[in-house]
Amino acid sequence: MKAKLAASLAIGAAGWALALAPAGAAETQRKPFGALPDGRQVEAVTLTNGKGVSATIINWGAAIQSLMMPDKRGEVADVQLGYPTIDGYLAKSEYFGATVGRFSNRIAKGKFRLDGKDYQTPVNNIGNSLHGGTAGFDKVLWEVVEVKKGDTASVTLRYVSPDGDQGYPGKLTVLAIYSLNEKNELGIEYRATTDKPTIVNITNHGYWNLAGEGSGQGAMGHVLTIPAKEYTPVDETLIPTGAFQPVAGTVFDFNTPHAVGERVRDASDPQIVIGKGYDHNFVVAKTVSKTLRQLARVEEPVSGRGFELWSNQPGVQFYSGNFLDGTVVGKAGRLYRQGDAIVLEPQIFPDTPNQPALGSARIAPGQAYVNKMVYRLFFGE
Repeated sequence: MKAKLAASLAIGAAGWALALAPAGAAETQRKPFGALPDGRQVEAVTLTNGKGVSATIINWGAAIQSLMMPDKRGEVADVQLGYPTIDGYLAKSEYFGATVGRFSNRIAKGKFRLDGKDYQTPVNNIGNSLHGGTAGFDKVLWEVVEVKKGDTASVTLRYVSPDGDQGYPGKLTVLAIYSLNEKNELGIEYRATTDKPTIVNITNHGYWNLAGEGSGQGAMGHVLTIPAKEYTPVDETLIPTGAFQPVAGTVFDFNTPHAVGERVRDASDPQIVIGKGYDHNFVVAKTVSKTLRQLARVEEPVSGRGFELWSNQPGVQFYSGNFLDGTVVGKAGRLYRQGDAIVLEPQIFPDTPNQPALGSARIAPGQAYVNKMVYRLFFGE
């Protein structure tokens, strides 16, 4: 098993992952990942543990560029959609593995009111603002401020979004902290502070295909569990209606495990028709927690790869890759098509700034925004 795993790592990682680290020691590697048109250099930091897992983070968009995982037979594959070079991210980002903000998900018509003042953010999706606007956090170069190895390997990135950036008030200082330990826990933590009242909702937009992004298999066979009793239905522009709709008796009930593809094309539910599949926020709780709670569990039955997703956020946006259209060529030279990956994004609810019944996205000076998430990876016996 160990020999097979080491051989698979050498072939599958294509030079990105390090050799297996000694037991109990997680390692790091830092290397160039190309340059931006203005000459600024992009870097890639790889975190590797002794169990055959490695995560490569690039500082363009503070994004997961690769996540290598063994399967139950010890065969290693990359389970994240993405590009082999910076050129793809610049040409058509698709939010692959990216940090999205200032406000992830959607704001109706790009407008919101805060403390009696109206603000307008860029409209870039069916008349609404999506993932922070036309130049959100996924389209900026973050600073690599710290790389650590040891029991837990980590990389900390920082971006300072100036007052008025994409129409948002306040200078927002953001940290993105990625970590990997010997328990096969991939951690992502977002922290933000501001110098004046603003709104914040930052998350990660990783596209998961646990069969391997280059396997030629889609993600519709992935078995998903979401412990949510309600979800937020949307209008024709994918903005929440304001209701908390029970999932019981609907295609949105994942309290017991279901394959994603089992009901993703069920035209009897108008919400599936609107979203062209799943593109909805599931309500696990109503408020942000001080502790982590499980938001989802995913398993790919053939490979045995899977993960549990834990976070302090109240909701998880489940997107079934509906708009992957076969125009993007990924790392393995294959076209990414509809349903080739799924996305699970811990966050507060979409359009919260315009819908007080959904909660609050406001932070003020002296307060800290924190979104913690942990992917507890597993890959069979």
